[in-house]
Amino acid sequence: MAQSQTNISQGQVLQRIPLLASINPLLFAVYIYSKPNTHYSLGDYTIRFPLMSVIKPFSFLYLLEHLGEEQVLQSVGTSPSSMAFNSLEQLISDNGHPRNPMINSGAITVAHKLNSISQVSNSSNYTGIFLSQSFIEWLNILADTQLYLDVDMLNSVRSTRSPLNLAIARILYENGYIENIESALDIYEEICCISGTVMDVGKLGKLLAHETGLIAPQHRLLVNHVMLSCGLYESSPHYAQKIGLPMKSGISGALLTVIPDQGAIAIYSPAINLTGNSIAGLRFIETLFG
Repeated sequence: MAQSQTNISQGQVLQRIPLLASINPLLFAVYIYSKPNTHYSLGDYTIRFPLMSVIKPFSFLYLLEHLGEEQVLQSVGTSPSSMAFNSLEQLISDNGHPRNPMINSGAITVAHKLNSISQVSNSSNYTGIFLSQSFIEWLNILADTQLYLDVDMLNSVRSTRSPLNLAIARILYENGYIENIESALDIYEEICCISGTVMDVGKLGKLLAHETGLIAPQHRLLVNHVMLSCGLYESSPHYAQKIGLPMKSGISGALLTVIPDQGAIAIYSPAINLTGNSIAGLRFIETLFG
């Protein structure tokens, strides 16, 4: 634990969102699932937290399952980014095309399409209330989770909406990838505030770990591929080489690691580094696999 606290002291909880800024940075929880149906938990594993970007592989999966790979990949790519997850420069250099669904430009585009699947109007009378409910219900049924929308966290996110996300959404709109800036950002913020425990995150990882018959095999493999190459933002190439496992982080301190054909590890430790990855979470995975 002393080593974990040393690592945690090198980062901090996200300051931009008030409710995240108030979280104890020393919290730590782990949930491990391995075949056949073996589970381990450690630390503050009952604490609920927003998944933030850890939800992005599953919104991508939702689109693949509902629209098909060909249609989805017309709107978002699968290439790694060498810049930050909210880089405006990256999007501009790509002529407005979202490089992958794990960074904000791609995730906002995915959110827009998720919104259209739910058949919610993008008209001027749009209210922005709980558009993610059908997505949450789909995940809870599929993975046997108890995910929910944390409305207090959502209000905190919206009280300090990211100017970079707004600028990203404008470029996406100008290039025809989204049809309504406000509704795309609203659903994006909602899905980032889907919350649960490390057990819930681990159960989501179980969907991607091995064949279950619940999702198309080619979609599971594609999501794992994108997580491996893009899931830790610009640190992804380093960890793809060092660890070699599909991983996805979130600015809340959540971290999901998928061990194909074996299981999944979910970690929550809210102190993050400058890249946006959980410091203690990555250290834990490096200790196991590095």
